[in-house]
Amino acid sequence: MSSVQPDNPIIYDPRNILDHPDFRVLNAGEQPSKELNIAAFYNPAHEIHLVQKPKPKPGPGQVLVHVRATGICGSDVHFWKHGRIGDSMVVRDECGSGHESAGEVIEVGEGVTEWKVGDRVAMENGVPCSKPSCDPCRTGRYNGCPDVVFFSTPPYHGTLTRWHVHPAQWLHRLPDNVSFEEGSLCEPLAVALAGIDRAGLRLGDPVIICGAGPIGLVSLLSARAAGAEPIIITDLFQSRLDFAKSLVPGVHTVLIDRNATPMQQAEAIKKVAGGPLRLALECTGVESSIHTAIYSVGFGAKVFIIGVGKNEQVFPFMHLSANEIDVQFQYRYANQYPKAIRLIAGGLINVKPLVTHRFTLEEAVAAFHVAADPAQGAIKVQIQD
Repeated sequence: MSSVQPDNPIIYDPRNILDHPDFRVLNAGEQPSKELNIAAFYNPAHEIHLVQKPKPKPGPGQVLVHVRATGICGSDVHFWKHGRIGDSMVVRDECGSGHESAGEVIEVGEGVTEWKVGDRVAMENGVPCSKPSCDPCRTGRYNGCPDVVFFSTPPYHGTLTRWHVHPAQWLHRLPDNVSFEEGSLCEPLAVALAGIDRAGLRLGDPVIICGAGPIGLVSLLSARAAGAEPIIITDLFQSRLDFAKSLVPGVHTVLIDRNATPMQQAEAIKKVAGGPLRLALECTGVESSIHTAIYSVGFGAKVFIIGVGKNEQVFPFMHLSANEIDVQFQYRYANQYPKAIRLIAGGLINVKPLVTHRFTLEEAVAAFHVAADPAQGAIKVQIQD
């Protein structure tokens, strides 16, 4: 292990990049050299563009990674389009995107002994303080660290860039049979695995998954690998349900009727399932979908909300109370990356079909427009270098 723990907030201060003389926003249509460190940034004016950054040098306890694959997450698009998620994550300046990344080690800093040039790695991009005085870090729930540096969450710049300096201790080795593309998909898979873990899904549990977007689909793959049966998945778009069926042929799909009430929709779901469900994995964060999930499960069941929604919502309180339905929430993930890599390498979860669109780093702006447009039919858009 590296003997040095970087002081994260200081080392990753975004001003180190924004105030550097090499930093500039590239002109539309400009073709940057392959020798430049370029990245996709958004800003408070809701612009998405390429920028030129300095090529970083790894310090003590750090590794320089050539980022080879990065997926565009819904949060990346949300920061671009809306400029914030909640009140604590607000785009106030130029901010680099991307946190679903894998790449190749090209240089190691002082004190790093576990990595060498040429190693292939997945990058866990939520870097906590790791101090003994921090309760979440000390107890292993480091996703709750109040001083976390989460790359691509404002103000910290993301990993959708050519070269990125990363703490050595927050890299995960990729086996030879796991590609960079699959390595970058470990991030959304980690979200789903954290949900499966904390929801307590057991072999043979009947499960409903609300939403067939990327997180709903990796939750579907994870629930199937965990032995859930039957599995119902819902969505507003038939094309996404068809995609879910191609991933897991045994899944039952239910197209959401925009004119139905949550109670009516839940009755249709229970009819397909053959009765109430034991567990709902809610992957949209939409209030009406959460209500549908609540009405779809039985007495003593659990509704586990993975999705991110509006700040305040109304829940059917007495229905939850009278049926002893537990409602549980999730914030990112902890301790999931090694498991994600094992599941992919071992063939229990196949994430390859999730990547539907691929772009070069120079085409990152076009990639964002595809990811943001539902009519394009993208599941996971990846940028590769």
